[in-house]
Amino acid sequence: MSEKKDKDIIQGIGEIINKKVDRRKFLKQSAMAAAGLAATGLFGGLSFPHLVRAAKGSGPIKIGILHSLSGTMAISEVSLRDVVLMAVEEINAKGGVMGRKLEPVVVDPASDWDLFAEKAKGLLLQDKVSVVFGCWTSVSRKSVLPVFEKNNGLLFYPVQYEGEECSRNVFYTGAAVNQQAIPAVEYLMSRDGGGYKKFYLLGTDYVYPRTTNKILRAMLLAKKVPAANIKEEYTPFHHQDYQTIVQKIKAFSRGGGACVISTINGDSNVPFYKEFANKGLTSGDVPIMAFSVAEDELRGMDTSSLVGHLAAWNYYQSVKTPQNKKFVAAFKSYCKRKGLPGGSSRVTDDPIEAAYFGVYLWKQAVEKAQTTEVNAVRKAAYGQKFLAPGGMVKLDERNHHTHKPVLIGEIRKDGQFRVIWKTKGLVKPEPWSEYTNPDKGCDWVDHEGTFKKV
Repeated sequence: MSEKKDKDIIQGIGEIINKKVDRRKFLKQSAMAAAGLAATGLFGGLSFPHLVRAAKGSGPIKIGILHSLSGTMAISEVSLRDVVLMAVEEINAKGGVMGRKLEPVVVDPASDWDLFAEKAKGLLLQDKVSVVFGCWTSVSRKSVLPVFEKNNGLLFYPVQYEGEECSRNVFYTGAAVNQQAIPAVEYLMSRDGGGYKKFYLLGTDYVYPRTTNKILRAMLLAKKVPAANIKEEYTPFHHQDYQTIVQKIKAFSRGGGACVISTINGDSNVPFYKEFANKGLTSGDVPIMAFSVAEDELRGMDTSSLVGHLAAWNYYQSVKTPQNKKFVAAFKSYCKRKGLPGGSSRVTDDPIEAAYFGVYLWKQAVEKAQTTEVNAVRKAAYGQKFLAPGGMVKLDERNHHTHKPVLIGEIRKDGQFRVIWKTKGLVKPEPWSEYTNPDKGCDWVDHEGTFKKV
C-alpha cells in the first residue's frame, strides 16, 4: 500500500467523523474504512475505535517521558526529562502539533530496569501515549523493547549505545559505535591524538560497555595492537571504591603510551575521577577518553583535576552556532523559571541535545503523516532532517538511526569542553559493526530489519 493511499484512508476516517452523515451511511463508510485498514495491515491490528480517535484529532496528544528521576542514573536522566518538557512547552506555544497541544505524562522508573518495563507498559496501555521519549542505559532500553514491539509503541532513545540492534519500534537519536567509540579510539591511536598503544577498557557491568568493548577489542586486534596491551574491567552500577582499579591502571601505564577508555555510567564517575587524581595521575600521564561523561555529569564534580581528559560526543555546549546560542540560553532560562535545581547555572550536553531534537523529529513526522498513528509516523520519519543546536541532523532513510557529526572534546577547568577534533560532515550510522558483524545490516525498507549482506 502506498504512502498516499495510507494517508487517504486516515483522511477518509476523519471525513466520516467530522461530516454530518446519516447513521446508515456512517456505518457503511465506517465498515469500508475498517476493511481497507485491515487489508493494508498498516496499523498492526489496532482496533477501529482507536483509529477513529486518532483520525478525529481532537484534544491533546499524550506523550510519555520515561527517564529515571531517582536512583543511580538520576544524575544523567533528570536533565533529559527537563529538556523534553522544554521542547513540549515550545511546541505548544506555537500551536502544538496539527493544532493539538502536547500533554506530557512523566513517570519515574527510578533506575530500576524491571520498573522501566512496567512503566513503559503503563504509558502505552493505560495512558495511551502516542510516543515515548526515554531511557538512558542499554539495559533499560532492552528491558522496555519487548513492551514496545508487542504493543507497537514508538520510543525515541537519545543516548549513545553499543549497536547490534535494529528495532522497528525505536528511533535512535544518540550515536552508534561508529559515531563515537571507534573514531575516538582511532583518534587516540593517531599522531594527532598521541599515538597511544596501550588501552585500559573500564566500564560499568552491563550490555553497553561490554558490547562496545567487544567491538573495540576486535578493532584494536585488527589494527595489530597486541592482546597484552588491552585490559578490560567492569564494576557494578553505583560502584564507589576505585582504589584498587586505579592502582592497576597506574601499574599498566608504566613505560608510557597508555590511555583509559571509560564506559562508566551514572554516579560512579565521581569517585572514579576523584581517585584517579588522588593517585597522582593526570591527563598528561594517562588520558581518560569517556563516552558517558558530559557537561551535565561534570556539574557535580571538581573539574580542576580533570583538565585535559577527553570525551567523544556529537555535540557540546561550547559548539558555536546561532541556534546553539539560543538553545543554551533557552534551557538555562527554562530551568530558572521552573525553579529547577541549578536554575540558570544548568548546562546542556549531547544526550540533552539528542532528547531535544528527537521531539522535533517526531513532530515533523506526525505533521507529514497527518496522524499520530505509529506505523504512519514511522514511514514519515525516514529521512527527516532538523537543524539541531549543534547543526543539521538526519534520520536515516532505512535503519532508524541518526546521521550526526563526531566531536572529541578536552575538559576545561570550567566544566566545559574545548573541541580538539571533529569530522568534516555527518557520519552515517552503522548499527552493526564492521569489526564484529561485517555480514549484517539494518534496513526497514527493503528488508525486515536486520539482514545478511551478500
